[in-house]
Amino acid sequence: MAEIAKKPPMAEIRRVRDWAQQKIQAGSEPPWAWYQYMKLTEAVDAILQGMNATTTANLPQSAGREGKRLQLVEAKSRQDTAQLHHVEPKVRMPM
Repeated sequence: MAEIAKKPPMAEIRRVRDWAQQKIQAGSEPPWAWYQYMKLTEAVDAILQGMNATTTANLPQSAGREGKRLQLVEAKSRQDTAQLHHVEPKVRMPM
């Protein structure tokens, strides 16, 4: 498991895609598995396209925020006093 963490994320994602492609090309998988490998391949392609489309060049660096941490705060209103909302609208039945 430690070996996986050392590889760059894109290389590992491509390795998964190559594995799925090999399974598809082997032609020995049942139809349900073939379909799942195709979906996996398409999902990996979409992830890689998204990763290539994004950039961190203009994003502020997190180094300036090292001292700031998120903090839990108390709710300002109690849950038991909140107004209830009907999930389904009332339907008037014809008489």
